[in-house]
This record gives sequence, structure tokens and C-alpha cells, in this order.
Amino acid sequence: MGGKKRIPTPDQLRDYNYAVAGHAGTLCDADGELFIKPCTQTEIDFYQAVETQGFRAFADIMPIYMGELRLSNPEEVPLDDALMGVIAGNGDFKTSKEQIAATIAEHVAKATPDTASDQTTWVPTQGKKIKTDKSVVLENASFGYKKANILDVKLGVRLWADDAPAEKKKRFDTITSQTTHGNLGFRISGMRVYQGSEDESTWDEEGYQIYDKDFGRLTVNEDNVVDAFRKFIFNKAAGVDQDLGRAVCSAFVRDLQRVEQVLASHETRMYSSSLLFIFEGDGDALASAIEKNNEIIERDSAEAYTCPPVSRTNMRLDNRMDSGIVLEDEDDYEDVDEDEDEDDLQLPQIYTLKLIDFAHANFTPGLGPDENILTGVRSLLRIFKELAGEDD
Repeated sequence: MGGKKRIPTPDQLRDYNYAVAGHAGTLCDADGELFIKPCTQTEIDFYQAVETQGFRAFADIMPIYMGELRLSNPEEVPLDDALMGVIAGNGDFKTSKEQIAATIAEHVAKATPDTASDQTTWVPTQGKKIKTDKSVVLENASFGYKKANILDVKLGVRLWADDAPAEKKKRFDTITSQTTHGNLGFRISGMRVYQGSEDESTWDEEGYQIYDKDFGRLTVNEDNVVDAFRKFIFNKAAGVDQDLGRAVCSAFVRDLQRVEQVLASHETRMYSSSLLFIFEGDGDALASAIEKNNEIIERDSAEAYTCPPVSRTNMRLDNRMDSGIVLEDEDDYEDVDEDEDEDDLQLPQIYTLKLIDFAHANFTPGLGPDENILTGVRSLLRIFKELAGEDD
């Protein structure tokens, strides 16, 4: 990428008052580095609390928050100055002013502002996006990978918030009883794996094998759950062999330990939040990224130069080389010149782990840590330690 990307500040984002898809799609910049997610006010409040109320430890395990946007008429949006691209409902990327305006008009027509939840009548969304006039602007955690493998794991034994309608509670309790939520505290919501099978007929047009929500609901159980994660990590067809896979699993173990630490030291309640696992799915690109990362760290160490903070979409750091991925402490980065060219200093993408989805999340002083969600995190830790070949 030539030059630095143009990322608006949170204040600029609020001033722009973008038109954002509330039902049929999502907004992003032309480079794909920003992700704009339709959401509820509760989710906005949670992100803002992390930024402003002393909960900064959460920022390390969440996507980077850049601001909020409101849905508006496309005629009121400064498309030339602010909007760089929009994804239509069919997945097509629109970049011209006329295409963007037409797509936003479609979104506006289909979206309605949030209303108070109906305590007597509840209709499942069946996977459709929520209708809302609000959105959060986040870092796109999958940006920068050649072939990103992505896994969404929904956390919790109980999936419903206190104010959920009775029908929703009943339906979600059924899902818990019929899936790994019940005993493990999580469920695989879906995943995509680059060349995830030696049978090319199972790939999509981009070479991915897709596992939809029914995989985690109907196929995965306590007996085969470890094998399900093994399908995500180890992939002979894509060149992710045993050594590379174990290195990735060890990296995820360290980040899961950090997630557990943060959640155990804060008082929250989260329902239907997820952990998003991403890593480079092309084996050659993965090996090259690890090698380049290690070369940069070793070179800078030899030169008595401290590397700058990597993007939060990159690795967590802890001075260990046992996985083959060199990781350092963030404290070592304090004296770096922030004016250095980010493109020269950015380490290659290897893996990402982020806690996401806060539509039903709150900080709850006095109630203690959220053991409901911690159950799932600890189960995942055990699984990834097993896959990494680590002893407890």
C-alpha cells in the first residue's frame, strides 16, 4: 500500500453522519481497513465505556473503536469527502458516487430506527441483520491477510439477557441444551477455511470451504469438538502443516489467557458475545510472515532498536519463541518515534483474536466477573492447548 491510509477521527465520523446500512449490508472504506457495523445503542455505550470510563484493558481484546455513525438520507451525506465505498446487499462493492447513493437509498428504505424490545412478541431474525439507524466504526480485523481463515465462536452457557422476551429465552435455552453451549460454554457459529479440503468441489469461488451456523448446531458435539477446531487450523491442502498449526495454536493460547485475565478482573455481563479467531490460511504466506516477523525482531534487537507497537490485528507479545513466533512485551515500545512510516514498521499479519458483539453487554459493578462467558473461554483454552501440544 502506497502512503498512509486516510482514517477519519471519531469526531470526524460523527460529523460526517454517514448513511449506513441498517438491514441489507455494511459500509467500509475502499481499502477494506474499516468495518462499519449496524448496532444497538447498548453496543455503542459499551465501546464508549471502554474508551472513557477506565476499562482500557478491554481495548486490547476488542476491535479498535473509531466512532459511531447514524443512518440518514443519502442526499445529506457528503459522499465526495467522506464515503469511499459501500457493500451492497448482494455483496457487490460500490465505489462511484452514483452507485453509493443508490445503494444507500436502498438501505435507508429497508432500515428503521431501534424501538424498545417487545416483551410479549419476539420473532427470530433468522440470521438477518438488525434494523437500526446506528452503527459503530471499527478496525476490520481481517484486513491485511492473503487468505484469512476466520472462525466465530459464540460464548456463554446462557445466551439471553435479563430483558429478553420469554419466547427468546425459551428458544435460546433450547439451543444451549442441544449444543456445546450447555457443558462447554461456547458454540462454533461458523468458519471459513482456505482450501479446507483436498476435494476442490467443496470450495467456493475464492477457494474457501465454508462451515455455516448449522455446522456448530447440528454437527459439532462434545465428542468431536476438538476435531472441528483441528479442521480450522491444520490444513494439508493449503500448506498449513503440523508445525505451523501448532505455532498458531500456541499463539491463540497466549491471547486466550489474556482474554481470560481481562474478563476475570472486570465485572461485566455479556450475552451472545463471540470470540473471532483469524489467521493466515495460506501455508506459504503464513511461514513467510512468521519468518519475516522473526527477522525484524531479531534485527532490531541486535541493533538495540525497539520495534514499535504492532497493530492490534497482529500478535500479542510476551518474549517467547517456543511456538516459532517471536513475541515481545508492549512495554518495550514506549520510546518509539510515532512519526515513523507505519508502512515500513508494520509486521506481517499472522493471527488475530478479538472479543466481539456487545449488543447485550454491560459493565456491572458489584456483580463480580462474568462466569457465564468465562466458562467458554476456559473451555477454548483447554482445546487450543491440546492442539498446540502443550501440557497443562
